[in-house]
Amino acid sequence: MADTEMGDAPDVQSKVQIRLTTRHSDIELPEDPGVLLVSTNLRRYALSSLVNNLLNTAHPIPFEFLINGQFLRTTIDEFLTANGISAETTLNVEYTRALIPPLHVASFEHDDWVSDVDILSATSKAGKWGGSSSIPSGQERILSASYDGLLRVLDMSGELILVSDQPNNGGRISSLKTAKFLSPSKIVSGGLDMTVRVWNYFESPSEGRTGLTPALELYGHRLGVESLAVHAPSSRILSASSDTTINFWSSKASDAPSAPAALLPNSTAASAKRLKLSKPANLKTVAQRGPLATLAGHTAPVSSVIFAPNDATVAYSGSHDHTLRTWDLPTSTLVDTRTTSHSLMSLAALPTLNLVAAGTSARHVTLIDPRASAKTIAALTLRGHTNAVVSLAVDPESAYGLVSGSHDGTCRIWDVRSVKTTAGDAGGVGGQVGESAYRIERESAEGKKVPSSGEGVKVFGVAWEKEVGIVSAGEDKQVQINKGSGGSASSSGGHA
Repeated sequence: MADTEMGDAPDVQSKVQIRLTTRHSDIELPEDPGVLLVSTNLRRYALSSLVNNLLNTAHPIPFEFLINGQFLRTTIDEFLTANGISAETTLNVEYTRALIPPLHVASFEHDDWVSDVDILSATSKAGKWGGSSSIPSGQERILSASYDGLLRVLDMSGELILVSDQPNNGGRISSLKTAKFLSPSKIVSGGLDMTVRVWNYFESPSEGRTGLTPALELYGHRLGVESLAVHAPSSRILSASSDTTINFWSSKASDAPSAPAALLPNSTAASAKRLKLSKPANLKTVAQRGPLATLAGHTAPVSSVIFAPNDATVAYSGSHDHTLRTWDLPTSTLVDTRTTSHSLMSLAALPTLNLVAAGTSARHVTLIDPRASAKTIAALTLRGHTNAVVSLAVDPESAYGLVSGSHDGTCRIWDVRSVKTTAGDAGGVGGQVGESAYRIERESAEGKKVPSSGEGVKVFGVAWEKEVGIVSAGEDKQVQINKGSGGSASSSGGHA
């Protein structure tokens, strides 16, 4: 057993035996030091120095430490006392790279509320599907969907690369609620006009040309589209709607059935007249198609839908009816229903952990095991928001990281390994509870008192990619970028 000099001083100091472990192969110790004897007065910084010494790093790496699933935020002695652990116990101490505070990088003004954002980069899904070489470093793009009905593509300096035309939708409300990059050359959008649209997108710097043109209109919903999920390898799209259904689409007109005539925007005499009056003579006809299948079963608006990350034949949907439902897409069959205590507003999958994170109307994030064999519904609850959690994105560099966007006007960053056990509350939420590592506030609210409801700065959408950072959007008409960098947290990115 090694006796480290870290924290050695007076003999009256108590010591504890620890064994260091990590789940990350790139920071594993070259030799197992076995059990180490360290002072119980040590905090995270001293333990981080110890690990760096054992790794013999050229430049110190900041580390975090987990003991029994909880991050060490005090001295070891205070941790032992708080958790009723004897100093005679050999502690298994897991170390991992510390999460770097997400500092404000930039904010880009829009003309109206921004409902959703997506990122195109070499490491994003759409970038990988298109071949990472198609997105050179520094050429990343941000896609925004707005309540003014327009899609915008911006570069990292905030310059507007292009903006869509207003859709010719027969006079329907055109506010967009969601948009995704399907590939480096295609975009999918949906909104209050009940239509899912596939767009051709291109940039030709050598010719000085850009373009964003509608390629396909998909009809099948009777109320607004709230959420989209895309899977380019199979040319498939999922849409969730306030009409309580999920539609399953092909992004290729040649593979899709005809659009239901009754749902087309020119299906009535009145709308046909509007369409005729507003339609330019040279307007190119856009293909109109219907869904491959409609998934029915929810009893209230469906707020979110995602493909299972490891199996694109499976989908998960979350609804105001309090349920998470699992669907088999080839057979359009409802496979499983998990009933929670609150309306589910957003979804994101943590595949390594076999969990689906669900943002709720009750201000927390519930981590649900969707497998039929799971004995409990809520595996973990993440608390800290003060209003509904309406958007989620996973950490691109960690199997345990998550960012949530809320109507309280903040985003919060979580590491789901940081937990504590609590008793259940009146809403049935208890057991394992996590607390956020960092809180990201809206730059537009700096120096202002924001109510807990987030009025004026509600966050509607969030995305997270390695090359770009965390991109969020909302009621303040801004797209905001935050990214980890050295130094302490600023006013727009602080500890929870």
